[in-house]
Amino acid sequence: MQVQNANVEINVVGRHVEVSDAMREYAFKKVESLHLDYPKIIEARVILNVEAHHNRHIAEIILFCANHITIEAHSETHDMYASIDETIGKIARRMRKRKTRLLKKHRPRKGEVSKLPEAVFAVDALDKDEDKSGAEAELEPVIVHKENYRIRPLFNDEAMVDMELSERDFLVFKNAESGRLSILFRRKDGDYGLIEPEV
Repeated sequence: MQVQNANVEINVVGRHVEVSDAMREYAFKKVESLHLDYPKIIEARVILNVEAHHNRHIAEIILFCANHITIEAHSETHDMYASIDETIGKIARRMRKRKTRLLKKHRPRKGEVSKLPEAVFAVDALDKDEDKSGAEAELEPVIVHKENYRIRPLFNDEAMVDMELSERDFLVFKNAESGRLSILFRRKDGDYGLIEPEV
C-alpha cells in the first residue's frame, strides 16, 4: 500500500479568490492524506474558484498519477473548506471503486458495451433556421472552449476504468483490440455506450 505520497508536487491556485495560507495548508494536508494503493500520485493541482454573486465556492482537484492516469473531481458548496472535503471524498470513492474492479479482475463480456446504430442525415436537416414552433433561432452556437486531446490505445475495460476516474461524459480512444477509433460515453441508465465509426 502507498503509505505516504512522498515528494508529491502540489500546486494550489485561486480563480477570483486570493488563496490564504490557511486555505493553502488545508488543501495540502487533504491531498497528502490520500493514500492510494494504486496508482502512485506524482503531481496534484488544486484549483479554488469563488463566484461571489452566486455564493458558489468551487474546488477542483486533478491528480496526475503513474502510468499516465489522471484523476479529476470537483465540488461546489457555499464554503471552500467543505468543497475541498467533498472533492477529496469523491476521489477516494472512485479509487475504492476502481480497486474493487481490479480485485474482481473484471473483463467486459461480449455484448456488454452497448453500441449505437449508425444513422445518416440529409444535409438540409442540419441547416434548419427555424425551430418546431416556426420561430427563427436567436443565437447560433459557437465554440467557446478548445483543448488538446491525446488519443491513447486502450482495451474497452481500461476505457471504462478511465471514465470512472474522471467526470467526463465521453472518452475517445484507439481500441487496442480492433485498432479502430472508438468513443465511449455514459448512458443515463448507468451503463456505457460505445461508438465505432465506420471508415
